Amino acid sequence: MLTAALGAYATNWVVGLSGGSNGQAQSATISNLTITATATPSPGNTLYPGGSGDVVVTVSNPNKFPVTITAVNLPTNTTYAAGYSDSGLATAVAGCNATTNASYVTWTGSTSTSGASHTLTTPLVVAASGQANNPLTVTFTNGAGMGTSAPLACAGIYFSMPSFTGVAASGGSGTPTTSPATDAWS
Repeated sequence: MLTAALGAYATNWVVGLSGGSNGQAQSATISNLTITATATPSPGNTLYPGGSGDVVVTVSNPNKFPVTITAVNLPTNTTYAAGYSDSGLATAVAGCNATTNASYVTWTGSTSTSGASHTLTTPLVVAASGQANNPLTVTFTNGAGMGTSAPLACAGIYFSMPSFTGVAASGGSGTPTTSPATDAWS
């Protein structure tokens, strides 16, 4: 009975909060994304002179937060892909390269100006490091084009596309895109 009685008493001593009371937080560091070629899944649309085909990549996000990509920046339309005899892009094909025996394979929509930005049809949200869907595998539908002057050595081979010159991306929230994804740009 004594315990119940003690619990019912309240004190007249009011405790408040001193002005300037605060806490400390720290923001995460920011690291760049990495976009690399991948052989899986195989492109559904393949290249031929005067046509376009799919490009498959993986996007790795080393950050502790998801990153949303809304656009890609392409190199010039005279920056050509190099040809390889294998999907691992290990054995170069001498008669189909990026310079002397040009493949005439470029990113679709590239222009004479390097860095031209192309908005993705659907923004891609790459999950935070260590989470599912990171790296994110993406097929860019008809992302590559082959010029009509492509040499015969470019038939039936694989291409290492020229590096993107940048991306429009921001960190923060969002539901990660499920891998494998399909996208395109305008």
